[in-house]
Amino acid sequence: MSQPPTEEYRRALSSRHINMIALGGAIGVGLFLGSGKALHQVGPGLIAIYAIAGLMIFFVMRALGELLMYRPVSGSFAEYAGEFVGPWARFATGWGYWLVWIVTGMAEITAVGKYFQFWFPHVPQWIPALVALFVLTGVNLIAVKLFGEFEFWFALIKVLAIIGLIVLAALILVFGFSNLGDTAAVSNIWSHGGLFPNGPTAALLSFQIVMFAFVGVEMVGQTASESTNPQKVLPRAINSVMWRILIFYVGALTALTVLVPWDQFPASGSPFVHAFSLIGIPAAAGVVNFVVTTAALSSCNSGIYSTGRMLRTLSQDGQAPRSTGRLNARAVPARAIAVTFVAMLLGVLINYLAPEEAFTYITSGSTVGAIFTWGMIIIAHLGFRRKVAAGEIQAGKFRMPFAPYSNYLVLVFLALVVVLLAFDPDTRIALYLTPVLAVAGAVGYLAVRNRRPVTPTNAPAERTLP
Repeated sequence: MSQPPTEEYRRALSSRHINMIALGGAIGVGLFLGSGKALHQVGPGLIAIYAIAGLMIFFVMRALGELLMYRPVSGSFAEYAGEFVGPWARFATGWGYWLVWIVTGMAEITAVGKYFQFWFPHVPQWIPALVALFVLTGVNLIAVKLFGEFEFWFALIKVLAIIGLIVLAALILVFGFSNLGDTAAVSNIWSHGGLFPNGPTAALLSFQIVMFAFVGVEMVGQTASESTNPQKVLPRAINSVMWRILIFYVGALTALTVLVPWDQFPASGSPFVHAFSLIGIPAAAGVVNFVVTTAALSSCNSGIYSTGRMLRTLSQDGQAPRSTGRLNARAVPARAIAVTFVAMLLGVLINYLAPEEAFTYITSGSTVGAIFTWGMIIIAHLGFRRKVAAGEIQAGKFRMPFAPYSNYLVLVFLALVVVLLAFDPDTRIALYLTPVLAVAGAVGYLAVRNRRPVTPTNAPAERTLP
């Protein structure tokens, strides 16, 4: 049975929810765990790397924001890719983004199981992973407002942990207390071999690590159809991305390197645990483990939400099974979410049965999808601006700064990140997977390109908000 055009999402996500979703999307497990490896590899200059990468992400978000103000729709960037690039771009962007979150969700739900073993070492990791997946799926099936509440509190825990670190670093510098009181100094940033002690090559290679810490920041675009006031809330959330990155990434890394010289952090493990332990905070490892557990739960929660909405959009466009486009009585795409649940459940099974390397190969596919999604947002924005220049579309007040030059800058930067993937054996597999994914996408598109959408792209009230 086809999707009735009268079915609409409910605008239940408030300004409080949207702002925290945007914030939570910009802070992932990569900061709490992955930044240790990057800091050891690059040195204190990693602070500048995060700032540069953050600027590129800010441009991506401003491009998405201008498109959202033109037409805030569910499916967001997949819809814009279809309108301003072509139907193939809608298919590739929608399914590519679905793959990004499915694979990311698989990894994160497995990580939850591993983190729980910190407190319960004798419990098999698949048990807490499975419980978490059931709970988060239930949250997403009940109501979008409940999803927003969970995401609000997940994000708040991450924010409080980072602010706590920054405040502690400032107090230690001023008052000199704790075990770090005698050695903490701003000069630690440059006095141990300079900003880039391991040379420019190590700095360049770190961009690939840093960029993937930002995967998820674009998810705020998926909330357009369920925001109480998208025209007001979304620009505010997007504009705050830059200062959030400065505070929570640049600020956190600055605090870490001020407290502890970069060469004293271990290559593996969390730099937050190391710093908190040296300060003398009781159970520092337990505190940080709790934070990274909530960060992983937040990512999986977001993945279930995003994939459900994207799959419904693809269904409405005739590019996914029709049955996945139906909303339940609570205005939630329950069938699409059920597909997500099964896919992520398969990921837990694969991780349980397969060796670690096999799962690494699977997750590396998400790197290609993330870069492709950001690039397609930028390209769609260029198409949008061309139509504005031709007088076919009226320009809005919320515009991307320095366009189109900033568009080209971001595209060059993303191309550089792709090239850098080839220089690291751990990420090179992503490049090997690219042609496989491209062929699979081409075959899939050819199979559905003649299917008619349920309703015209710009017709339903749910997909074109005032």
